[in-house]
Amino acid sequence: MMAFNYLITTLFDLYLMVIILRVWLQFARADFYNPFSQFVVRATNPLLKPLRRIIPGFAGVDCAGIVLALLVAAAKWAAVMQLAQGAISWSFIPLFALLTVVKQTGSLLFWILLVRAVLSWISQGRSPIEYVFMQLTEPFLAPIRRIIPAMGGLDLSVLVLFIILNFVNMLLTTQIPYWRLM
Repeated sequence: MMAFNYLITTLFDLYLMVIILRVWLQFARADFYNPFSQFVVRATNPLLKPLRRIIPGFAGVDCAGIVLALLVAAAKWAAVMQLAQGAISWSFIPLFALLTVVKQTGSLLFWILLVRAVLSWISQGRSPIEYVFMQLTEPFLAPIRRIIPAMGGLDLSVLVLFIILNFVNMLLTTQIPYWRLM
């Protein structure tokens, strides 16, 4: 049972992260001709294109992408509940779907920041993935840099954002008891 729960959770979470990346790339106006961006676009187009015919974007926000992320998160919870209990509690699924998307967005931001920090130590700045990661994370780091400037050549904005993300994650985990099943 645990093996199937792991498999279902992992597959849904991975695809959910790709969908969140698609929405995030569009919102950040990142380079869509980058190879990494092209992977994200091709992985999400089969489900997103038909949904865009029904749900238009609004003010630069990909509403169809957000709805798709919520639907994938809801399908994940329906599958997990069906596997665990044999019944689906439909009343909790919208809330769990929303919280899953929020939590996965924070988790994705954490991992992109971590990869970007590691790449900054070993890379020469020519990697296409590093460029897209910079476009995605800079809107979060720039306001922190205005408050806490670099000290002695050391940029602490990533560390401050890690602390904020960890605080929000802990807050979500402690405030919602059912959340610990994830």
